[in-house]
Amino acid sequence: MNSLREALSALAGYLSVGDQFLLLCLLLVAGVLVHLLLGLMLRRLHRVARDSQQAWDDVIVTALETPLRLGLWIGVVYLALRIYPLPGAVQQAVLAANDTCMVLLLAWFIARLIKGIEGEMLAPTRSGASSADRATVRAVAKLGRITLWVVAALMVLQSVGVSISGLLAFGGIGGIAVGFAAKDLLANFFGGLSIYLDRPFTVGDWIRSPDREIEGTVESIGWRLTVIRTFDQRPLYVPNAVFSQIAVENPSRMFNRRIYETIGLRYQDADKVGAIVTQVREMLQQHPAIDPRRTLIVNFVSFGASSLDFFVYTFTRTTVWVEYHAIKEDILLQILDIIHANGADVAFPTRTLHVQREQPEPEA
Repeated sequence: MNSLREALSALAGYLSVGDQFLLLCLLLVAGVLVHLLLGLMLRRLHRVARDSQQAWDDVIVTALETPLRLGLWIGVVYLALRIYPLPGAVQQAVLAANDTCMVLLLAWFIARLIKGIEGEMLAPTRSGASSADRATVRAVAKLGRITLWVVAALMVLQSVGVSISGLLAFGGIGGIAVGFAAKDLLANFFGGLSIYLDRPFTVGDWIRSPDREIEGTVESIGWRLTVIRTFDQRPLYVPNAVFSQIAVENPSRMFNRRIYETIGLRYQDADKVGAIVTQVREMLQQHPAIDPRRTLIVNFVSFGASSLDFFVYTFTRTTVWVEYHAIKEDILLQILDIIHANGADVAFPTRTLHVQREQPEPEA
């Protein structure tokens, strides 16, 4: 170490500059060289990450690249202050700012990492992920970012000399007052949190509530409001706390759509009911749009007031609303053809009136 100092002193004397100035110049040159070497290393890591089968190494390298370069120069500035110390108060302030920069740099790296993980989890290549899983990823990412910046803010306050213990104690007392004043706001916040965690619906789902007049497509889920676009294209803003008090249906997650129809035949076609029911059942069993894994029932069910009723109970493969109605129309038309092919017809409400003829009274 002493020999190194002597060599630096000799070199400074030869160049006719001060020892500190020479050391500072060498530090800057070393910083530039390390910066260039770091760039080469990061480009190499990017190539290796692109060639690998895993996607997470790309996320880590991308998140680390810019914060690592800035961290290098923050370290160079810290060492430069050790070589060329500033006046006392200024030196302490600059060193504290340096510590604050390192804390913010670490928080920035973690925030970039969270964003990269979220983007990878929601990438189009993962199209097999359900809407509920995507909602969970977004919720966890938001909570992670909020927690990260709260912790970073507390560390920054600690680095600049603010007492965190007193701040936390004041926050505990103030939190009670804020809780009473913002009860509805907190209820909506936790309502939004429960939506993200329980995942009853997500953006793009069609939902409806049998308890309230709420029906439409979810456009966005915020921490206070959920925006629903109704079928007449009006925006409906629902506080999140409402969803903790009502039942919600999510037709977007149906596996099938149901066809349930009761059809009446005329009483004069009683001898043809059995054949019609059998043919309708066979037609549905062979229909390509009907799901054979689900319940399929076609049975004569009741003697109606003016018709002999049989019902059709089956499920389509599709859940798309427009396609479902096209399939239902096709099935009903085929049922009508089967009825007519058997020489029968669909009944309509009728009433039979029997008139009794009475004998005329004899004349007096």
